[in-house]
Amino acid sequence: MPMTSRTRIFINSISSLAAGLALASATLAHAEDATPAVTTPGAVVAQAVSPVGELASVPAPALGARAWLSLDMNSGQIISGHNLDERIEPASLTKIMAAYLVFEALDAKRLTLEQTVHVSENAWRTEGSRMFIKPNTQVSVHDLLQGLIVQSGNDATVALAEAIAGSESAFVALMNEEAGRQGLNDTVFTNSPGLPHPDHLTTVRDLATLASNLISRFPQYLHYYSQKEYSYNNIKQNNRNRLLWADPTVDGLKTGHTKSAGYCLIATAQREGRRVLTVLVGSASDSARAENSLKLLNWSFQNFDTVKLYDNERAMVTARVWEGDAETVGLGSETPVWVTVPRGKADQVRPVAQYGQPLIAPLKKGAQVGEVSLSLDGHVLRRESLHVLDDVAQAGFFGRIYDKIRLLFE
Repeated sequence: MPMTSRTRIFINSISSLAAGLALASATLAHAEDATPAVTTPGAVVAQAVSPVGELASVPAPALGARAWLSLDMNSGQIISGHNLDERIEPASLTKIMAAYLVFEALDAKRLTLEQTVHVSENAWRTEGSRMFIKPNTQVSVHDLLQGLIVQSGNDATVALAEAIAGSESAFVALMNEEAGRQGLNDTVFTNSPGLPHPDHLTTVRDLATLASNLISRFPQYLHYYSQKEYSYNNIKQNNRNRLLWADPTVDGLKTGHTKSAGYCLIATAQREGRRVLTVLVGSASDSARAENSLKLLNWSFQNFDTVKLYDNERAMVTARVWEGDAETVGLGSETPVWVTVPRGKADQVRPVAQYGQPLIAPLKKGAQVGEVSLSLDGHVLRRESLHVLDDVAQAGFFGRIYDKIRLLFE
């Protein structure tokens, strides 16, 4: 069959296009090679994330504790730690989870602060630290929260657990479900206040995750943790967190103690807009846990900076798009990206982006296509997922054919 003139013109156009593609693709490859921060997934072996404390010129203080951790909440980075994943008894640090579920019930309107709760014989008889509520009385949720948080009352904790779930055992099931949702894979709860039990275990890493989630999700209730004292039934009890008196920047969070667990403290402070959280367990005394926690907080604030590298609308990488109505698209994070570094080294952080190539249109804004690693001195400090920042529609028929052929030479 003889060629039509239209077919002949189209074939000649394709031939001319193909003839110039080698030079065009070489030029394109050179331009892309000029961006050393981009690699293709699988081309490099992913490095483990390093605690930034390993890069500090001033080492972490010597602490008398079985396990400990320091976390920068702005960046989410672990600054330093010891025995992060060793399973330990949380004692009354358990009440962080109990309070989390109470706050969740308040937010969902299943409880109100003014609502009164019946105090059962079971709650009244709970051993250990007490709020001194009386059986068969009605106590407000607001009062019980102060009893749980400020006085670390086991009786108040069980009363709230029964109000939410009907029984303490049902509440403990909710605690473990929530632990699963938060990824606390080394945590098992057997009771709500934190009484000793061989299976009631967690890690300082899990406790840091739980505490930071509580602070981030329920800032409206953080004031309970900075309250220095509370009186109920004509009995005044001080908050056991000594740091509330020692440092005005400390605004929480929770103490714990049993003979087997030792003295424990989750502490948090905010200075100049930056929040640091510390977890310390297994200290020898009340004074030792406060002193060691304050040392760790001060070291974390004084020797590190936390800076915002990227806003969520700012592209970390400009990527080539194929078969689209735009040749490039910005890739970045859906949330602002903060990084914690040794003091004075923020300008030395290097982002390395890894994403699937080629990126072929259509692309939808928000689609995850890879990740970016933030490195300092060859150490990966954190990773963030990379998302498409703008929609890219498909090009027309000839534009797509043009790019398909160009890709043959890539």
